[in-house]
Amino acid sequence: MASDDEYHRRTLITRLELRSAEDEQLLLNTIDEWRDSCNIGSDLAWETCHTKSDVRNHAKETIKQQTGLGDQHATLACHEVAGAIKSCIERRKQDKKASQPQFTSRSMTFDRRTLTVFPDQEKITLTTLGDHSRVHADLALPENPDGYQYDYLTDDEWAYTESTLHYRNGEWFIHLGYRTPRDDADESTTQHGAVLGVDFGVNQIAVTSTAQFFDAGELNHYRRECKRVRGELQETGTQSAHRTIDQLSGREQRYVKHILHSVANGIVEEALDHDCAGIILEDLSDIRDNLPFAQWHSEWAFRKLKDFVEYKAEYEGLFVDTLDPRNTSKRCNECGFVHDENRHSEAFECRRCGKQNHADYNAAKNVAELYLLRGHQPPRGRSVSQYALKSGSRTPT
Repeated sequence: MASDDEYHRRTLITRLELRSAEDEQLLLNTIDEWRDSCNIGSDLAWETCHTKSDVRNHAKETIKQQTGLGDQHATLACHEVAGAIKSCIERRKQDKKASQPQFTSRSMTFDRRTLTVFPDQEKITLTTLGDHSRVHADLALPENPDGYQYDYLTDDEWAYTESTLHYRNGEWFIHLGYRTPRDDADESTTQHGAVLGVDFGVNQIAVTSTAQFFDAGELNHYRRECKRVRGELQETGTQSAHRTIDQLSGREQRYVKHILHSVANGIVEEALDHDCAGIILEDLSDIRDNLPFAQWHSEWAFRKLKDFVEYKAEYEGLFVDTLDPRNTSKRCNECGFVHDENRHSEAFECRRCGKQNHADYNAAKNVAELYLLRGHQPPRGRSVSQYALKSGSRTPT
């Protein structure tokens, strides 16, 4: 059986349009039974099982007896429980608290046995209770045929695989999983390659070591407007106003994702244009403390941007790694002097050598340089010794 590492993976996200109220009720019943089945599995397997096969052997038959799920959905529920328990075990290994998984959201997993995609008709069918009834749903794809969804839906090189259905604020969304085998070239080793450093900012979403700036002005303005409208609606306090707030939140999240996709594409393109082997991002562990005044971001947005960069870079054969960002904003990239007073907002002036630069650009170069100086080892046997600049590259000393 092929391992996950042998595939590139992507997710096609779109809204679903169901064809009748009866279909919607059947799907709601199915997703609620799925949620119950996962909690049953968690009760039975917690503290005793953590692999997919263990949970399956321990809980599958009970799930089938106590819910209306068929055999395949019961299997997938067991796998969902196993994944959640495994995450808890990993947290405990890191001395973090982890309690028994509880499943509360209206979302569930489908695979090729329980979901069928019809690309030419732009629809899917979903197996519901008992593995017999199927619901037909249309994919509400963007009108623009250049939308990224069409890249996977109509390309024979990409096969759909495990997917997730979500029900939020009265609407259905499908996250269709796609995969394609890696080429042998993906496993090749890049010797003495360069890396691209990326710094996350307040007024800039991201800045690269090659002086590519991704401005946050438009996104900041949009989010301020959303915040203003939400405030006005909350003052109204009507039921209609609360529904509008939910709709506004959904539109805002979709808009943010669109911007982050664009930024991730730009970062990957910059790495390719400068013949980089990899991209170095800040570690996000303390991002809230490091950038407390960034209007455009939330911790979710930073992590979503990181995810987008990772999967887009992976497809292009680039690795992505992270660096503890301590001192990247205070260190002079020219002479290496670290001082709290080197940086003033977006301006950087070294207290030792007098070098002036944009603070985020200076930090982006430090992200790449310190990655190399601190002896980080790139994944998959790659070797890097330089980092990319606007013109050429530099070997740190």
